[in-house]
Amino acid sequence: MAAPIWLWAFSVALTLVPSVFGNSEGDALYTLRKSLTDPDNILQSWDPNLVNPCTWFHITCNQNNRVTRVDLGNSNLSGHLVPELGKLEHLQYLELYKNDIQGTIPTELGNLKSLISLDLYNNNISGTIPPSLGKLKSLVFLQLNDNKLTGPIPRELVGISSLKVVDVSNNDLCGTIPTSGPFEHIPLNKFLHHLFLNWL
Repeated sequence: MAAPIWLWAFSVALTLVPSVFGNSEGDALYTLRKSLTDPDNILQSWDPNLVNPCTWFHITCNQNNRVTRVDLGNSNLSGHLVPELGKLEHLQYLELYKNDIQGTIPTELGNLKSLISLDLYNNNISGTIPPSLGKLKSLVFLQLNDNKLTGPIPRELVGISSLKVVDVSNNDLCGTIPTSGPFEHIPLNKFLHHLFLNWL
């Protein structure tokens, strides 16, 4: 009798694994929701009482109920980003462009090892570009233009061989523009508008 009960308990535990992951991701996203002002109720479906966030609008998940996309571009949102976003380890697309997001870019975004696209352009984000973004070895699109970012372009970004599009124009960056690695093929005009940068 003990063996069947043990097998039953084991199978129940296995079915609960995706839910545990879903809840931790849901918690992270709900923390983001609480940090944002949402006058158009874009985030109304973000209910923390659901098993996982895969049924929420503007969220896409893979077959294992892991969050792969957050699509909140041009949604009239204000507020700030939260460090908890770094817990979405399967996230591939973080789209928050054309809002009124303020504050800084959390260094924890460097934990998003699956990230392909980071689109934060046309906001009011300030502070520096975190060097931790250099850990995003799958990143293809990095669009941070039209914000209030300051400081240099981190040298760590040179090590992202997959990077194809980088736009940091219309910020208050200073220092030198990398010319090696992926920056070798990025058009000059992406950096010159409202930037105080020099080529190395």
